[in-house]
Amino acid sequence: MTTPAVPDSPRIPEAVHRRRWAILGVLMLSLLIVVLDNSILNVAIKTISTPEPTGLGATQSELEWAINSYTLVFAGLLFTAGLLGDRLGRKKVLLGGLVLFGIGSALAAWSGSPTELITFRAVMGFGAAFVMPATLAVLMNVFEREEQPKAIGIWAGGVGLAIAIGPITGGVLLDHFWWGSVFLINVPIVILALALMVWLVPDSRDPKPGRIDPVGVVLSVVGLVLLVYGIIKGGQLADFTDPQVLATIGAGVAVLVGFVVFEARSDHPSIDVRYFKNKVFSAAIAAIALVFFALMGVTFFSVFYTQSVRGYSPLQTGLLMLPLAAAQLIFAPRARLMVDRFGNRATTTAGMLIIAAMLAAFATLEADTPIWILEVIFFLMGTGMAHIMTPTSVVIMQALPREKAGSASALSNTFRQVGGALGIAVLGSVLSAAYRTGVEDKLGVLPADVRHTAGESIEATLGVAAKLGPQGQSLIVPAHDAFLHAMHLTALCGAGVAVIGAVVVGLFLPGKPAARQESEEEQELVPAE
Repeated sequence: MTTPAVPDSPRIPEAVHRRRWAILGVLMLSLLIVVLDNSILNVAIKTISTPEPTGLGATQSELEWAINSYTLVFAGLLFTAGLLGDRLGRKKVLLGGLVLFGIGSALAAWSGSPTELITFRAVMGFGAAFVMPATLAVLMNVFEREEQPKAIGIWAGGVGLAIAIGPITGGVLLDHFWWGSVFLINVPIVILALALMVWLVPDSRDPKPGRIDPVGVVLSVVGLVLLVYGIIKGGQLADFTDPQVLATIGAGVAVLVGFVVFEARSDHPSIDVRYFKNKVFSAAIAAIALVFFALMGVTFFSVFYTQSVRGYSPLQTGLLMLPLAAAQLIFAPRARLMVDRFGNRATTTAGMLIIAAMLAAFATLEADTPIWILEVIFFLMGTGMAHIMTPTSVVIMQALPREKAGSASALSNTFRQVGGALGIAVLGSVLSAAYRTGVEDKLGVLPADVRHTAGESIEATLGVAAKLGPQGQSLIVPAHDAFLHAMHLTALCGAGVAVIGAVVVGLFLPGKPAARQESEEEQELVPAE
């Protein structure tokens, strides 16, 4: 199967070409708030899980939903958002998405309960769905083809910058303000991005846009919500064979199968499933989904390791995560050089194997492990991620014509978000189930009505122990031991997923391109097969 040919596109207007790097800066600022929000939330989840007035007293399952309500709405609407951008104009859609994201952020900051937080996070996801694909689509329309890999590399490096800024910013805010400040910080960034965008960014659209697919959108969102709900419920109950859990997961899978069948037969599908007949394209998409599956799950439990087990503050936790982001910031813009020298297959496979090895290394961490070891693990994980995201993003974006850039971006980001949501759900549920199993027999000293709640997470156990005073001290060491065992098991599951990803890209991505005669072929990162 060959990579779809990209037809020649008209030259970009000179006025736009001159300010293309300034436009890229504005697009990265818009991208910054979408990524920043999740990375800030990572260091705030422990605070939000503490009882009022410090937090909301959210359970582990509610925390998972606070993250996944955002990502599921985000993923479910990305294709519709991409098509609306193609039809109405990417700039208009981008501006509207930013406004909605800012409103959702302000509402989330003043949430009075976990349920309200979950709802307003969904509103933020709705707005973010219109921001993310539009940024990459505009990028593809202001840079000529020969500069696109470099621009995409810088764009991907912006993700690393956001991941770096997020935890540190969140830690500073939590040290000085209430937990809602981690959402309220988005509002001034949104206002600045809106002003710069109106001034600098040109509008663009697809001259032959696709039709909106409301049935496909509903099927995809319903299927994903049912699937994720069943997985999280299984972790909460520590029993994945429970009839309710199996029925919910089965219903989610059935609806998703129906979604694929409907899309294959539709004359205006949200996802053109014919693209997946291309093995290179499919492998690139799979790599993105699998790497975010592993990394989002790890980020979720690593915060509880650093804060609940090791005793670090939110700000210190943010600083500890800095190497993960710094590595992406350093290597993402340079990953294309590795692809030029070694090819997509070797570069991306090596990245997946590095991530698998670092996830396995998490299984060696204990309560007294020197903290520099965690820093090395984070740095190497970021290095591996950088050498996956840039080449696979280029493969996906250059597989379609420029005017379809919104759809290509939506595809990439849909699978990134779905992979991340499933990673949090699956690995979070493994963590929850393993923790409950490990600590359950130590909770006999507690009143019967609080045992189930105390077994949901390490924060719940430590919270009950704190209320009991000296009598609760006997629960602290068993809680730490049970969490470490659960974290080790979860990390090994994530490592297994990363190994599967390495096999997929090793089999299906193209190897080092043969020597080429002239410039056009030399500019291609992905040769036709």
